[in-house]
Amino acid sequence: MQEQQNPKKESGRKRRFITEKVVRQPLTRGQILKYMIVLILAAALFGAVAAVSFVAARPLADRYLGEEETEESPSVSIPKDEVAETTTVAPTTSEPSSETEPIEEMVESAVRNYRYSIDDVVDLYGSLREQMQQVRQSIVVVHSVQEDVDWFDNPVETTGLYSGAIIAATTQELMILTPDEAVEQADSIRVAFVDGNEVDGRMKQRDSLSGMAVVSVKLEDLAETTKEIAQPLVLGNSYMVQEGDLVMAVGAPAGIVRSLDYGLVSCLVRNVQMTDQLARVLYVHIHADDQLGTFLVNTNGELIGWAMSMEEDDVSTDMAKVMGISDYKGILENLTNGLGAPCFGIKAQEVSETMGDQGLPSGIYVLNAVADRPAYKAGIQNGDVITAIDDREIVTMKDFLSVMDDLSCGQLVNVVVQRYGREYYTELEFQVTIEAR
Repeated sequence: MQEQQNPKKESGRKRRFITEKVVRQPLTRGQILKYMIVLILAAALFGAVAAVSFVAARPLADRYLGEEETEESPSVSIPKDEVAETTTVAPTTSEPSSETEPIEEMVESAVRNYRYSIDDVVDLYGSLREQMQQVRQSIVVVHSVQEDVDWFDNPVETTGLYSGAIIAATTQELMILTPDEAVEQADSIRVAFVDGNEVDGRMKQRDSLSGMAVVSVKLEDLAETTKEIAQPLVLGNSYMVQEGDLVMAVGAPAGIVRSLDYGLVSCLVRNVQMTDQLARVLYVHIHADDQLGTFLVNTNGELIGWAMSMEEDDVSTDMAKVMGISDYKGILENLTNGLGAPCFGIKAQEVSETMGDQGLPSGIYVLNAVADRPAYKAGIQNGDVITAIDDREIVTMKDFLSVMDDLSCGQLVNVVVQRYGREYYTELEFQVTIEAR
């Protein structure tokens, strides 16, 4: 019998297979150059397709994803005015020359003997009317829109009308000065121009201390004809205004928007103590509504101020109290650029020589630390004498105003004051955080 083979034993045997290693032939220089050219062409093609796809898809993405890039509006610069010093010319004792005396006598005689006619009056008021019509093109109506519901939950829209003056322009916006009440509680703002064109506006910035605000409108929303006539008023120099000057009131002097009035500057009060500043206030024989907005322009059509609310200690309540624009241009520049105007929060005066003789230290005397303002919150009190702010010596109000020009909202400053105790003054230090007006 043949011996049967064990399958397990057979499977356990090692079998040897023939293995081969396939070696790729090295590329020739021509093949390498060919592949490189193909790779470069493919990369260029894919790059071009990607660029075209990005350019085509970008507008759709911006439209539907809300990622449209907004160009920053250029800033507005408002130069400050130098205070005009009034000089008195001393009378001369020399005799007038024989050459000039006849001419002066002739002019004086002609003026004295001239008889004005009704035509002269008509010509005078005609010139004023033409100037006023030009100015009124820069006056707008600001609609303060408030939305509410009635007893039956029906939507109700109420609108308050205020006047505004165009004071600045950039390549993108017009800036409009208007009373703070126009934006204080407004849900939306509409601005109507003299030609009837009405567009949306938005609050740029506000100043609760002065009761004024700046509203902006986009130039792209205006018709071309409106852009031509809606030019900013030239900001005049209120330091040059004198008693007896003729001025014109536009806006809402009669309590109705787009009304006007004429009057004379009756009184000029310098160095009026206001919060964080000394101001020059004009009292003018005109009607004025400060709540709706009344703006004063000189006979050259330049904006020189606006009506403020009367106080109990004002010299007369029969005249309009006007804030001169020259004392406000620094604040106005901040507002037109959307920045808060810095507020320290005091009414003060310099320690005079007489006060110094009575024992007061050199500095500025705090007449009133305005409630809920930065100085008051920090602990500065009425009667304190401020001597330094951030290591800068404060001796005069000019020193203080110079410091205010360099402050910004949110800045923390170190303030040194002298406070009177039982028998003598003691030096104290306070940390004051500057806020917006």
